[in-house]
Amino acid sequence: MLANPSTSATTIFKTPYYAHFPHSKLSLTPNCPRLIRKKSRFRSLSHIFLPTKQSKKFLGIRAFEQPELSDSVASDAVHFSPQPFSVKIPVGDRHILVETGHIGRQASGAVTVTDGETIVYTSVCLADVPSEPSDFFPLFVNYQERFSAAGRTSGGFFKREGRTKDHEVLICRLIDRPLRPTMPKGFYHETQILSWVLSYDGLHSPDSLAVTAAGIAMALSEVPNSKVVAGVRIGLVGDKYIVNPTVKEMEESELDLLLAGTDGAILMIEGYCNFLPEEKLLQAVEVGQDAVRAICNEVEALVKKCGKPKMLDAVKLPPPELYKHVEEIAGDELVKILQIRNKIPRRKAFSSLEEKVLTILTENGYVETDVISGAAETLPDLFEDEDEDEEVVVDGEVDEGDIHIKPTSRKSTPLLYSEVDVKLVFKEVTSKFLRKRIVEGGRRSDGRTSDEIRPINSRCGLLPRAHGSALFTRGETQSLAVATLGDRQMAQRIDILVGEDELKRFYLQYSFPPSSVGEVGRIGGPNRREIGHGVLAERALEPVLPSEDDFPYTIRVESTITESNGSSSMASVCGGCLALQDAGVPLKCSIAGIAMGMVLDTQEFGGDGTPLILSDIIGSEDASGDMDFKVAGNEEGITAFQMDIKVGGITIPVMRKALLQARDGRKHILAEMLKCSPPPSKGLSKYAPLIHIMKVNPEKVNAIIGSGGKKVKSIIEETGVESIDTQDDGIVKITARDLSSLEKSKAIISNLTMVPTVGDIYRNCEIKSIAPYGVFVEIAPGREGLCHISELSSNWLAKAEDAFKVGDRVDVKLIEVNEKGQLRLSRKALLPDTDPESPNLKQQTDGSTKDIVASQKTPGKGSAKKLVNLPKDGLAESAPESTSSEDDALLPQKKFIRRLVNPARDRSNTNKDKSKNSSKAVSSVSSKDENSLVNGEAKVG
Repeated sequence: MLANPSTSATTIFKTPYYAHFPHSKLSLTPNCPRLIRKKSRFRSLSHIFLPTKQSKKFLGIRAFEQPELSDSVASDAVHFSPQPFSVKIPVGDRHILVETGHIGRQASGAVTVTDGETIVYTSVCLADVPSEPSDFFPLFVNYQERFSAAGRTSGGFFKREGRTKDHEVLICRLIDRPLRPTMPKGFYHETQILSWVLSYDGLHSPDSLAVTAAGIAMALSEVPNSKVVAGVRIGLVGDKYIVNPTVKEMEESELDLLLAGTDGAILMIEGYCNFLPEEKLLQAVEVGQDAVRAICNEVEALVKKCGKPKMLDAVKLPPPELYKHVEEIAGDELVKILQIRNKIPRRKAFSSLEEKVLTILTENGYVETDVISGAAETLPDLFEDEDEDEEVVVDGEVDEGDIHIKPTSRKSTPLLYSEVDVKLVFKEVTSKFLRKRIVEGGRRSDGRTSDEIRPINSRCGLLPRAHGSALFTRGETQSLAVATLGDRQMAQRIDILVGEDELKRFYLQYSFPPSSVGEVGRIGGPNRREIGHGVLAERALEPVLPSEDDFPYTIRVESTITESNGSSSMASVCGGCLALQDAGVPLKCSIAGIAMGMVLDTQEFGGDGTPLILSDIIGSEDASGDMDFKVAGNEEGITAFQMDIKVGGITIPVMRKALLQARDGRKHILAEMLKCSPPPSKGLSKYAPLIHIMKVNPEKVNAIIGSGGKKVKSIIEETGVESIDTQDDGIVKITARDLSSLEKSKAIISNLTMVPTVGDIYRNCEIKSIAPYGVFVEIAPGREGLCHISELSSNWLAKAEDAFKVGDRVDVKLIEVNEKGQLRLSRKALLPDTDPESPNLKQQTDGSTKDIVASQKTPGKGSAKKLVNLPKDGLAESAPESTSSEDDALLPQKKFIRRLVNPARDRSNTNKDKSKNSSKAVSSVSSKDENSLVNGEAKVG
């Protein structure tokens, strides 16, 4: 029976289903029997109030108190499902739709967030039993972009999504980093956040939606996080800041900022820009913070309607008195250890001290110094025999007269604690002493002031066979950076949801081996931290790279951390910049990076309460501090930044102070990089490949490729070049290891793509076949023309076979191109005139069997004729070229030498203009062609 018969079932279940199962703490009921010792009640209570090793063993179970429900309510509860809720939240110039209760109803929290036609689904689940306590919250995030969201299928063999891609890993980190500071200490239930892109319209990016969706799902779940978290992207188009800009708007944006925070503070920012000043970046952060605040306020209203109660009872903290005990045992030694400047000796001293504290507090037991002793000597008769019988006494039934309560001695009892609690407390106490030293003493562990940079040393060219190398050392952090140059085939292919796969011509790969910190560890593929640090350094250097037209190489930079004591990603930026310069990459300017830290609450240690900003932090300051703020750029602006907050968040004034102090640090580091010894070579290595760019008629590209790629493969095999890359717009890139093979392939491609012009002269051409009416002559590989029998000789010929045979080589002139593109050649036009007054051409033509002569102008325009000479192997050899007309733009840019033949001896298509240009031979070299061959010195800005 219902308590209120007039209340319908629908009205009853407006109360969420979880409200019938409140979390409850385990406790003894009044009638619960308990075991006590006879005549020693105070001693039995000591088992409750005095912690022991057994009593400190951690036990936590999500316990529910089973309510007493009527039959009708119980039957209805079986068929109950959570009610769906939805809310529209204004973000920028549009709204996002947040829905819960539709999908994933068995998860602790699940939402779908929609922007346009982009939909992100996120769920939060947590384990029923807590994991082993540690100083790291067990949070796992996975983000996946389904190809079906854009109506595509994976291009892999298995036709399904595989391992997490690099850009998905970056979004996982964007979700994880702002949520972790909001988790309370002592909550050890493993928590998993899963996020999928279910629909993508190609216009609204899903990454910022995924951050917001994860924050909302956590707020709706049982996880006891302290604040609602949301994230937005900020773009800058012109002077206008745009919240959650579209993909098209981001193409014109100077800034790509992703910000996450709560309604009152900033927790995480990450972004990239094109030398943006600090003030403009701060304005963007303010715009983003306002947008995040509006989202959080709407979400809090949604949580009040359908959020689940938080598992606050599952939070297990170490005993408060343990902090005092650890300080009493290790305080003096901690002060001394924190004065050790070198990392390894300091780390070993910390480990030794930690073992000492563990031994005392977990094995021997800690004896309080303020306990009064001596009572045991004066009251020996008060102790009873420990072997007395025990009796079970039920509350309310005890006769006080049957139990004689005697005063116990004040003899100290050793206190034992769990190993996990001691380790957690020892780490927090160490952090407290480190912060106290910085604030009170004004000096850090290595003796520096708050804004001082560690000593910097750098050298280039230490690897002779690498295209570019640099070793950058800052204090105890060291990066070995190596730059490698290659062609388009070395580019990194990226799968994207919409459109064709992208090719990255520049990528930086970061690796962090365990030897860099003097430890032993597993070696495998890159982890999420390595991927994130590599992309951060890559984005920092990308704005200073030359365009592909100016420098057609694909560039790879490897940064291997050989020593690490903080700020290794920023060392990769500095080392990568030097390695690129050493490889001959013409950078626009130099880039440096620095990591900033912070002690937020200085008043606790006797300060004035103003946050203390630290420049160039080391590893212990990163672990014990409140902020890790990485900034890269030059003296004028910022190219990349990343900030993680480990407390409740920071405000705009604090961030402004950190950015200005970081700018001063970058200037100092850039000045030190100029002292690099030996300096960067700033020229291409002799081991780097040569790349030549040619422009041909787009209609002739297929002639280079051939059927099924046979022709281009044969050219590569024949000449020995590494690759030949063709584009639809007529751009041809030839990559070779030596100049001779490059020139040979250029000549073949030039002949394949040549555009014959009436008046051109071709030398040493092979007769391919003979017909009754003439011979067919190959003027270029694959290009033949007919030389009619009447044009073969000055004398009359009855048959062509009488004077020529297949395989003979002759000089011919192009005299006509008909409508079908067929070529008509003449040998007679080049034969010497019988007029004795005419100059002899023999001396001009002797020894010219290796010349490649080209001129694209027609004889009617007064230009020189084209003479092409083919050696016996049928391949043209290159020589300098000169072009000066628009017609030349469609032809391959190749080196050649012009040689002129007296037109007076040309028997066809002669005119006065041709005779004007025949007075002398002209030779010139195309300056454009010289620049297209990337070699020699490269200017570095």
